[in-house]
Amino acid sequence: MPSPNLPTSLLLNGREFSYDAIRQTPDPAASLNGYEAKVLELVQQWLLGAQEFGQRTSGSTGEPQVITLTRRQLAASAARTGDYFDLGPGDRALVCLNCEFIGGKMMVVRGLERHLRLTIVEPHADPLAELPAGAEFDFAAFVPLQLRAVLAAGRTAQLNKMRAILVGGAGVESSLLAEIQQLTVPVYLTYGMTETASHVALRRLNGPAASGYYRVLPGLHLGQDARGCLTVRGDVTNDELIVTNDRIALLDKHTFDWLGRVDFIINSGGVKVQAEKVELVLDVALAELGEPRRTFVAGRPDERLGQAVTAYLEGPPLPATAEQRLRALLAEQLDKYEVPRAFHYVPAFAATASGKLDRGATLRRAETPTAGQ
Repeated sequence: MPSPNLPTSLLLNGREFSYDAIRQTPDPAASLNGYEAKVLELVQQWLLGAQEFGQRTSGSTGEPQVITLTRRQLAASAARTGDYFDLGPGDRALVCLNCEFIGGKMMVVRGLERHLRLTIVEPHADPLAELPAGAEFDFAAFVPLQLRAVLAAGRTAQLNKMRAILVGGAGVESSLLAEIQQLTVPVYLTYGMTETASHVALRRLNGPAASGYYRVLPGLHLGQDARGCLTVRGDVTNDELIVTNDRIALLDKHTFDWLGRVDFIINSGGVKVQAEKVELVLDVALAELGEPRRTFVAGRPDERLGQAVTAYLEGPPLPATAEQRLRALLAEQLDKYEVPRAFHYVPAFAATASGKLDRGATLRRAETPTAGQ
């Protein structure tokens, strides 16, 4: 069977750009907006064989910084994902993540390396709303906010025509996880970071193969340091050992359970509390109360305890009866040391440039008089 013709162009915000034209100096009459210009600059760099790419980290757990990734790393990452999902010439990929960050950049690189038919849209809450109603794709990646919006818009049938969907960049809340179960298309939660050129492990969220654990992509090597934190080495890291701050349980050399970030451990009166464990229980409890909202848990300075476990909730304060019921539900599922000692309400959480929760900025916002408690 003859191979399909390789794509010679891409679609960007509904306009077609040929790869031959992209290789040339941009046409000043092209009327590109800032985002379109950055995307085409990335594509041009790749087509012309650039060997190094500056990449800004997300800044979700610290100050953003610019690191250098090599072409070898990006190509290796694209190959591993392409092989895993059997992506090849002519397959259709939707790129709706911000291409200035590693998730969106790697969607573009996968398309160029695997000769996919790329449709790129500027990031929106519901990216499918920007496309013709009949648009079909084989592969896409979303952040949770986008996937939630797409599902809320009733686009289940459109999603189910895909072969695989990635979701990453933030945690998947229990309410969204429940919605994902209606999909027949395989949905995978990704684990990775800028330093590993996007994801290095996947966790199936729906269907008979759904799992609570991540499985590393073939050919990459996992380990743990003395803190119990994950280490990764492989071609996607330029064969350098990447030491993360993610505490894991290493089930075997291919599989791990993510326990939380070591820098999110709260030392409350000498008892170490993992913030993410409390966040998960809090998320489920709020859903049970019919009050789903974004939350996170952090240690607030406390004279007696050193740090007091504190829950931060986005939006207006809960009614007193609902908050009392919430405390009771948390007490049923958590150790007494893990139950938040206080609830702080923040009208709107701060976000990083890539759309992730900015905990530091939100904590500062929560301490202002207008944040409420």
